[in-house]
Amino acid sequence: MNKRKDWWKKSVVYQIYPKSFNDSNGDGIGDIQGIIEKLPYIKKLGVDVIWLNPIYKSPYVDNGYDISDYKMIHEDLGTMRDFEELLSEAHKLGLKIILDLVVNHTSSEHPWFKKSRSSRKDPYHKYYIWKDPVDGHEPNNWGSSFGGSAWEYVEDVGQYYLHLFAKQQPDLNWENPKVREEVYNIMRFWLDKGIDGFRMDVINLISKRPDYPDGPVIQNKEYGSYYAGAANGPRVHEFLQEMNREVLSHYDVMTVGEAPHTSADEAALYTDERRKELDMVFHFDHMHLDYGKYGKFSDRRFKLADLKTVMTRWQKVMEVHHGWNSLYWSNHDQARPVSRFGNDTDYRVQSAKMLGTLLHFMQGTPYIFEGEELGMTNVAFDNIADYNDIETHNIYHEFKTVHHLDEDYIMKTIHLKSRDNARTPMQWSDKENAGFSAGTPWLKVNPNYHEINAASELSDPDSVFYYYQKLIRLRHNYEIVTTGSYQIVDEKNPDIYAYTRSDEKQKLLVVCSFSESPITYKIPESLRVLPRELLLSNDAASETEDSTTLRLAPYGARVYLCKTGA
Repeated sequence: MNKRKDWWKKSVVYQIYPKSFNDSNGDGIGDIQGIIEKLPYIKKLGVDVIWLNPIYKSPYVDNGYDISDYKMIHEDLGTMRDFEELLSEAHKLGLKIILDLVVNHTSSEHPWFKKSRSSRKDPYHKYYIWKDPVDGHEPNNWGSSFGGSAWEYVEDVGQYYLHLFAKQQPDLNWENPKVREEVYNIMRFWLDKGIDGFRMDVINLISKRPDYPDGPVIQNKEYGSYYAGAANGPRVHEFLQEMNREVLSHYDVMTVGEAPHTSADEAALYTDERRKELDMVFHFDHMHLDYGKYGKFSDRRFKLADLKTVMTRWQKVMEVHHGWNSLYWSNHDQARPVSRFGNDTDYRVQSAKMLGTLLHFMQGTPYIFEGEELGMTNVAFDNIADYNDIETHNIYHEFKTVHHLDEDYIMKTIHLKSRDNARTPMQWSDKENAGFSAGTPWLKVNPNYHEINAASELSDPDSVFYYYQKLIRLRHNYEIVTTGSYQIVDEKNPDIYAYTRSDEKQKLLVVCSFSESPITYKIPESLRVLPRELLLSNDAASETEDSTTLRLAPYGARVYLCKTGA
């Protein structure tokens, strides 16, 4: 590894959703000074990088992913001076900071768009994607991610503009070189302040097919899927190579691109270090394993066999194609992993530790979303009015008015999949509002904060927090976690996900149980003969006398270091 340029390969990233992390001034909204207050906590966990969700000026239609000024801090979060203080204090602690780069679209309140919609003759009209009506209606059948058509008609110009997300999030026209230069200037602005990289929002959607074909109607939706014409489009790699050449190659930074509807083979094109595009991408294959008849909002449970297939495919394809994985269970758009992939009632602590073990010993850069290190769970609000998320409200309306589904079923799927599951305030203590704010939080706190909070976990040496601390320390201390080759073990086992990581001299054996009962696991013969050292266990590790069998508690996890050579 290039020790300077590849620092992100050994790093662990901690994701902060600023509105929900820590409120320093009592207005109910987390802020930058609140993050500064908690830097010692983040440092204690042991991570290397902090990723901040959008902190820019925004009307907050989509909680900051609708940006009206890329060079201003949203007033609820603080000032530019606050951000510069955060950057300085984080760097003093050896913590790096990356920001969200949201440049597939802007806010409809952005000055560019206001000018764009004023006249076809205005130069900014070409900053966005405008199309004439076709036979008196939308240019194609694409539906927005948040419901309804992806096209919005503007009477003043007699055209539709494209918005793959909310209508207040018009898509930028990356075919226009002036748009690309504007984006590169924004990037330089922040990089020159000293930030350490970007997470790029839906970056694989920036190049649309010029024919704008109708998309297939899937998941019982009203409209067609835009992915066929927008995901991994014809010029996306050209644009990203230009971005790398013009901006990124001049700084020692990390990049991760969000890439929905992207296969492992397609992702290899983005992440092959020889192509000079991105360092890694976020894929969604494992996030889709529990989708149902209506897509994401479903009560289906994932199948372990499918999870093994997906994770193994990404490990192997990235290795072969000189790429790099991002490793995550959750983020600001996903449900809490212990509720989704584990058991958040009977085995919350155990399954939270197991899931961390399974992920952190794979090859790639792990991402921890705030509260994951505490085993925070999904929330179940009684009333739809308690939810804030635009996607959640739109799906509630669609399920009620279009599909005429039962209220109990709708609320069950929202409990399982709403983005607000991740966005409830961070649970710092058992004090009022979980210690998040002295005021009324912008989103209700999960009522279980009396039992699940940072203060209680920091006082318990057997907590999920300290287990995550061990995971991070082991990744830092053992080079094989970064460089070792991945191989799945006992692939057909219905209860166990086991794999090895290997180099010339040693192997790591990782064994994780998804069973809710105690289980006896026979170590494969090829591994029994190897001398091994127990590196980590989330239960009282006990073996039979011949050391060929593991006795795992429900959601048990073990990691062994096996010597294979001199």
